[in-house]
Amino acid sequence: MAALGWLTPRRRSATARSVLAGEASAEAARKSSQELEELAPEPAPEGTEPEFPVVGDDKAAAFFDLDNTVMQGAAIFHFGRGLYKRKFFEARDLYRFAWQQAWFRLAGVEDPEHMQDARDSALSIVKGHRVAELMSIGEEIYDEYMAERIWPGTRALAEAHLDAGQKVWLVTAAPVEIATVIARRLGLTGALGTVAESVDGVYTGKLVGEPLHGPAKAEAVRALAAAEGLDLGRCAAYSDSHNDIPMLSLVGHPYAINPDSKLRKHARTLDWRLRDYRTGRKAAKVGIPAAAGVGAVAGGTAAAIALHRRRR
Repeated sequence: MAALGWLTPRRRSATARSVLAGEASAEAARKSSQELEELAPEPAPEGTEPEFPVVGDDKAAAFFDLDNTVMQGAAIFHFGRGLYKRKFFEARDLYRFAWQQAWFRLAGVEDPEHMQDARDSALSIVKGHRVAELMSIGEEIYDEYMAERIWPGTRALAEAHLDAGQKVWLVTAAPVEIATVIARRLGLTGALGTVAESVDGVYTGKLVGEPLHGPAKAEAVRALAAAEGLDLGRCAAYSDSHNDIPMLSLVGHPYAINPDSKLRKHARTLDWRLRDYRTGRKAAKVGIPAAAGVGAVAGGTAAAIALHRRRR
């Protein structure tokens, strides 16, 4: 895949494969997203601080990590479970997926070997299958295994940005196809995800660049921001993992959501905002704005009710 023409030359700390993965993901995300109606900015009254997210700021957007930020657990493992149900692979592969998922949920962080093994398995499983087929199956798997694992509080944060007229993107190492399904079902703008190579709509079993992880996520966000004409200093990003510090550091409004220990320490050092939905206790708050605090509680309750009704 050729490099995108709208990127300008700059110094990069990421590897060439990270840049390629980021650019490919940004291009795929833009193709899959739907245009949102632009709202005219409304200036705040004199003498008051503008609310966040800023209503009508079309130079701002929000970027949400998926695993353990928007959804409990890892999307690729839930996807693997659904493929096993449809006899895409054998029981021994399911046991490996189950062990990796259990480790991920207990540790709350990504193990590079587990993630690499999961990606290699997924690529071998989908090789020769049509992209349209996996997209259709992804819709079913979302209802079966993912819908009930969405964190209502994080969903409310995303909805606050949407209500302000801003675009909201998922940014994940999961395949862009399943990420796009999740984004659409949550009413978000689109998704940046790992791009698997396909020829004439059929998967080849190879990746474009590398998985969208760590520095590659930052490259994807940078590329999408350039294409969309966004001001990263006015954008927000949300993640649970220290692996996403490159992405969080790009924006003017970084949030640590359900953070691992390294990210929590880093966020506190830099005075980033924190939010934790994993327990009943109140999370440590560092300048949480109203839309992300009270609004998240109210919106989260509504989201939980909506999910319950959908499953009935």
